[in-house]
Amino acid sequence: MRRLGSSRSCEYWAERRKMQIETLQTPELARAEARLPRWMALCGLLALAAILLCRKFGFAAGFALGAALGILNYYWLHEAVEALAKAGQARVPRLLVAKFLLRYPLAFGLVLVFFKTGWLPPMAILAGLFVPVAGVLIEAAVQLEGGLGSR
Repeated sequence: MRRLGSSRSCEYWAERRKMQIETLQTPELARAEARLPRWMALCGLLALAAILLCRKFGFAAGFALGAALGILNYYWLHEAVEALAKAGQARVPRLLVAKFLLRYPLAFGLVLVFFKTGWLPPMAILAGLFVPVAGVLIEAAVQLEGGLGSR
């Protein structure tokens, strides 16, 4: 039985962490990470075009704001996770920590301003925040198709 404070336990977790980092740096993952922002932008632009075709300009502006916030949030989260994975024991830059801590309050504050003032429809902003989810779902389908097609 392992004790939490034992050196054997520390060696186990250090080896496991090294294995996880090696696993994360596969070429397939790098290609998927490169495609994700493209899927997000494509989803956002297609949805925005559809909304504009329906002549819902206020909804389109709210959707564009939500999509921009969602994609910015993705970039900041990706940057933070990547830096933390590479940092190991090194110190993480303060700007990165600030971005990581401020992303949700910034998003909630911005949405709250538009909700309270009524300048943009809150549901449009909320719908735009789901653009990264659509991009991830498309990439998941691509990954599934690639995995099933190789069998």
